[in-house]
Amino acid sequence: MMFKVRVVTPRGLYKVLEVDILNVETTEGQIGILANHMPIVAMLNISTMTTEESDGRHSYAISGGTVYFQNNYATVLANTIERSDEIDIQRAEQAKVRAEELLSVSHGIDTKRAEVALKRAINRIKNAS
Repeated sequence: MMFKVRVVTPRGLYKVLEVDILNVETTEGQIGILANHMPIVAMLNISTMTTEESDGRHSYAISGGTVYFQNNYATVLANTIERSDEIDIQRAEQAKVRAEELLSVSHGIDTKRAEVALKRAINRIKNAS
């Protein structure tokens, strides 16, 4: 049985999907959501979101956010999201290099931002492969 997943970013609606299963990595660990799952609200890590859609399995690089599920309807609020075939691998590699350079010279708040940027770049590269 399929259910709808609405994916929203700060830029607006990214996509509405019909899925058999939604797999996400929360701050508490990996979860798989099927139709008729109990209601859930969870924070998402910088990670891979996978779906089983009518045209096959798809992977998405997400940079954190929140997932809500109730009454066979999921909403994913993501800071950013890209399907694996949408990722610009060269841009992701450049972002990784910039973040590594910042980490080698920065201290304080810039270090935290560089660490997050590095995690996002690595996640995008992993998903593009």
